[in-house]
Amino acid sequence: MALTASRPKRRFRPALWVLTLPFVIMFALFFIAPIVYAIVDSLFSTKASGLGFGAPEKVFVFLDNYAAALSNPSFVESLGRLLLFSLIEVPLMVVTALGLALLLESARARWPRFFRVLYFVPYGVPGVIAALLWGFLYIPATSPVLQGLAAVGIDVNPLSSSGVLFAIANIALWGFAGYNMLILIAALNAIPSELYEAARIDGASEWSITWNIKLPLVRPSVILVTVFTIIGTLQLFVEPLVLRPLTTAISSDYTPNLAAYNQSFAQGNPSLAAAMAVIVALIGFVFSFGFLRLVNRKGNRAW
Repeated sequence: MALTASRPKRRFRPALWVLTLPFVIMFALFFIAPIVYAIVDSLFSTKASGLGFGAPEKVFVFLDNYAAALSNPSFVESLGRLLLFSLIEVPLMVVTALGLALLLESARARWPRFFRVLYFVPYGVPGVIAALLWGFLYIPATSPVLQGLAAVGIDVNPLSSSGVLFAIANIALWGFAGYNMLILIAALNAIPSELYEAARIDGASEWSITWNIKLPLVRPSVILVTVFTIIGTLQLFVEPLVLRPLTTAISSDYTPNLAAYNQSFAQGNPSLAAAMAVIVALIGFVFSFGFLRLVNRKGNRAW
């Protein structure tokens, strides 16, 4: 008689549920639920009933809010401004973070721990405080840097209409470059030291080790930092909101998030604001997914 192996019975593990259930509940409440609520709310519109004496009612309008958002020239212009900001910020952030990580992990680096902490400290500063600090340095009347430049005949106005986008990019770079640098440093530390020793025995220079060993092996971390930066740039809100009272170059709909904020709290149209937020989220998904598809297609190619 042939013997048949019986499948092991699945055992109920209460400890597993106890450990994962809090995360599942919090994830559903504070991540999934707001997204679902925003999508549902964007499909409705609040309209006054009768002669306006009754309570307003929610009316299903399907995609009318999306059409209104995309037909708004100011909102479309803010989308283009956000894409321009991403084109400036993403390469600048990745190159800066990677450059700092390579410098601090090089064999000739001095006091690397001190400089790691020094570059990471700005990440601990809240975004509002960082924008206020840099706003102080961007105003010629209060900035010692701009006053010093003016004394030698160099007039710079970072908050002008042509420079305010770069001023905002500088604040974001100052705040998050250190955080991304630590991600890349962790990836560099995970590389076996034997590879460096073997390369040096073969006569490889530091530049050759960086180009042929370090960069290919930290590629997944560079991709991760790039995706984080793409998503972060599409969430641009705090810096222009804080700098807005300091310059006329920043309007109430300078970025899509500012436009959604204005529609919700100043114009009293949260449904249109929800549609704007969903549009920005879709753009973020398309950009992130498109970038991942692009780099995965190149898979085994060299840098």
